[in-house]
Amino acid sequence: MLNAYFKNLYQRTMREAYGAATAEIAASLRGGGNVLDCGANSGRMFDVLARDAGLVPERYFGIEWDPETAEKGRMRGLRIDCGDLNRPMPYESDAFSCVFGLSLLEHLLNGCRYMKECHRVLQPGGTLVLLTPNISTYFTAALILLGKMPSSGPHPDSDALVKREELFKVSNDQLQLDTERETSLHRHLVVFSYRVLLDYLKMIGFAEVRGHGFGLYPFPNFMQPMLERIDPWHCHQMVFIARK
Repeated sequence: MLNAYFKNLYQRTMREAYGAATAEIAASLRGGGNVLDCGANSGRMFDVLARDAGLVPERYFGIEWDPETAEKGRMRGLRIDCGDLNRPMPYESDAFSCVFGLSLLEHLLNGCRYMKECHRVLQPGGTLVLLTPNISTYFTAALILLGKMPSSGPHPDSDALVKREELFKVSNDQLQLDTERETSLHRHLVVFSYRVLLDYLKMIGFAEVRGHGFGLYPFPNFMQPMLERIDPWHCHQMVFIARK
């Protein structure tokens, strides 16, 4: 019963967060220019943006760490490079009007370096959109007080510990743990707080930074829109929009 309640909260949270991030990316595309999808997989976000914002393949660039997944995108005619976002990006400075990373930042060892690279490759006036979980939540605090691991991570490199220590499994039931792989898809490494991420984006030179929070647990879904506006600092997911 309790697990089902939190799963319902999580599903609504992710739906709203991804919807808000996608809308911001789509809005940034209206001015023209090229877009960079960080953690592109095989181009799933291209399909969404092509449908919702008329994005064409010529304006889309992606970067993905897994060679096989990147190749699947290239077989579809998309420009998806294989690369490690913990390292400098293989692009010229001022190359893109929009750069985005959705559910990416928490999987990087060098997230601060990645955000600096995003600033470098963005054109003046360009937009960065990030979607990432928030470590500073009431839900996380409750888990810690109960002696549990935070549900958003950082996760230990043991599938057995993840299964044992997470209080509630709210992700997709079909999700297969790959925590013990050298390059895990799902393990969270560094999770930022709302205030720290807001401050850091300003520190590295972004002129305008806006943040939104989604999912203030454990409150019910009907209260979420109001509570998210009142207290975005402790919501489960964060969407940040930063303009260079």
